Amino acid sequence: MKQEEAFYIGYITKTKGLKGEVQVFFEYDEPELLDLDVVFAEINGKMVPFFVSSCKLQHNNTGNFYFDDIDHIDKAQQLVKKKVYLPLTKMPDRSDDDFHYNDLKGFVVSDETQGELGEIIEINEYPQQFVATILYQGKEIMFPLNEDMIVEIDQEQGSMLVDLPEGLLDIYLSN
Repeated sequence: MKQEEAFYIGYITKTKGLKGEVQVFFEYDEPELLDLDVVFAEINGKMVPFFVSSCKLQHNNTGNFYFDDIDHIDKAQQLVKKKVYLPLTKMPDRSDDDFHYNDLKGFVVSDETQGELGEIIEINEYPQQFVATILYQGKEIMFPLNEDMIVEIDQEQGSMLVDLPEGLLDIYLSN
């Protein structure tokens, strides 16, 4: 399987105990909807399958996993900080009304005062908020996705109108 055939769900944060248990932090919004019988970890640029022998989801967007053939802390330690994926075929269906900030990737952003800024190339989720990254005048510009800044989202056109704080673009462009 190639990375283009998978979607990112999180990463392995640490080992637990001596018997090969690992903790996965989910960056996927609703981990309880995922089919977690086999997951893929990105190791040296390759997608390596790991068959889940047991999994216990926690309320804090984490889960404790035992994988087949990972039966000792030394084996599990090698997986720490590895990104975890599932095949696109296992992506949960969402209703048409179900819209997430991650769906904005590829949307063209326009500012009320500056006009068109560019396409969203990345969406990152931080503990307090989602942050969009666009390429504007050859520089990466980051801004939070929140109700104060988003004026309008047009899903059909793939566009978003924002009202960025005065001076935000200048901070990035001044270097």
